[in-house]
Amino acid sequence: MDTLLTRPEKIAEKHLSALYKVSSLLGNSLDYTQTVSQVLQVLHDDALLSHGMLALLDSEREMLVIDALHSPEQDANQQTGTVRYRAGEGIIGSVVSQGQPIVLARVSDDLRFADKLALYALDKPFIAVPLKQRDGTVHGVLAAQPELASTELLEHFTRLVEMIATLIGKNVLLAKNVAEQNDNLVAERDRLRRKVRGNYSFDNMVGHTRSMRKIFEQVRLVSKWDSTVLVRGESGTGKELIANAIHYNSPRANGPFVKLNCAALPDNLLESELFGHEKGAFTGAVKQRKGRFEMADGGTLFLDEVGEISAAFQAKLLRILQEGEFERVGGTQTLKVDVRIVAATNRNLEDEVRAERFREDLYYRLNVMPIYPPPLRERIEDLPELTKFLIEKLSKVQNRELSVTDGAIRTMMGYHWPGNVRELENMLERASIMSEEGSIDQDLIMLGGVDAPMKLSSSAPNLTATLAKTDLEDPEIDERERVVAALEQAGWVQAKAARLLDMTPRQIAYRIQTMNIRMRQL
Repeated sequence: MDTLLTRPEKIAEKHLSALYKVSSLLGNSLDYTQTVSQVLQVLHDDALLSHGMLALLDSEREMLVIDALHSPEQDANQQTGTVRYRAGEGIIGSVVSQGQPIVLARVSDDLRFADKLALYALDKPFIAVPLKQRDGTVHGVLAAQPELASTELLEHFTRLVEMIATLIGKNVLLAKNVAEQNDNLVAERDRLRRKVRGNYSFDNMVGHTRSMRKIFEQVRLVSKWDSTVLVRGESGTGKELIANAIHYNSPRANGPFVKLNCAALPDNLLESELFGHEKGAFTGAVKQRKGRFEMADGGTLFLDEVGEISAAFQAKLLRILQEGEFERVGGTQTLKVDVRIVAATNRNLEDEVRAERFREDLYYRLNVMPIYPPPLRERIEDLPELTKFLIEKLSKVQNRELSVTDGAIRTMMGYHWPGNVRELENMLERASIMSEEGSIDQDLIMLGGVDAPMKLSSSAPNLTATLAKTDLEDPEIDERERVVAALEQAGWVQAKAARLLDMTPRQIAYRIQTMNIRMRQL
């Protein structure tokens, strides 16, 4: 080799150039498995350091494993991961146990050298330096062999290897931390996805009546395809639950599920919310913002209360439903998205179309697959099952056991339920709060407000007939429930209830007081 190129100042110049290249490589990527191989090649090509090798500590096995190796003479990949060093074994293992660099002026002069790779020349120097964490513990070793057997130049080579080991060590730790965080995020994402799918599986759609079985079958069938769905029904019948079930049981389940209540925003904000806006599109638009359609790309968009949007905005919505194209507010670029639409409304859209408050073409675009969840009063036979399901949810929230008596169920089955399942859920939560022991009986069932009388549904089972079937001598019901059932059968007239129970008026009055039974006025 030309002696001019081996002068200390020339070596220092080459090392400075190599250090710059190494810094650029490590700074451009967090994937150290790719960049380290390139770094070792830079050491060979530009810094006169051959057979560069990186060994990382396997904390579980407490051994060093060759993670990267540069060897032009043979296939280095065959030896990567197969060669290991225990702490204290050879020069590499000694660096780990001592925590300090080891520099050999001549390989053959040190008996500790374990030539497991059969690559290094015995008549040349050898440099091995530790990769340290912030607390000083060693997590790896960087080693290489200078091509020049010069004691004068060995200090220059050692300094370069130490600087590059520092850079590589930080890059490896950062990459491992990022990889660990990504693994944790993926695990958390998968856990949340399983939880959400569990929350919106078909098991959470409760009911055994014929009308509900028909809904379950419709949801199961429509979930397979991308057809637009319009869920129609009264408020509180579970339209959003159906939309969730459709998405999370469809091929788009891994995509986003984005919701928007169309009745909650005026037209100008609704347009920005759905389509997004460009920076400077209006006062306050300080940056570009994606709309719900872009956010739902590859997934499902749920448009709740779609019957509330104005006629002017209906035309804008129709275009994207037909073409899948739109522009952000203040923008000129046409964007195309792949979104499945599930809409919901409690309005009679046919009447709205006839009154020219809803566009007929939009009606037909939305009403591809209509689903009509029935109101609770039309499936009152599902109430015991619904109550059991909702009470189990409340039990988990309140972290205690809750139960509902048969008398409470009978009382609820005679109510009209204008608020449907939402009203039932709210009523049960209110009753559970008022129950110190966790048992909800008919005294805690407050329907239509705290003091408001019950409104009986003409379509509901006859309450008096239902209660008349109750056997007051049944040993399965407790004393309190027996007294309440007698009072209900007697129209809450104490004297009549006393005769049914073969008691005196004084005896039943005493029981009403001691059992803390609240009298009703029917």
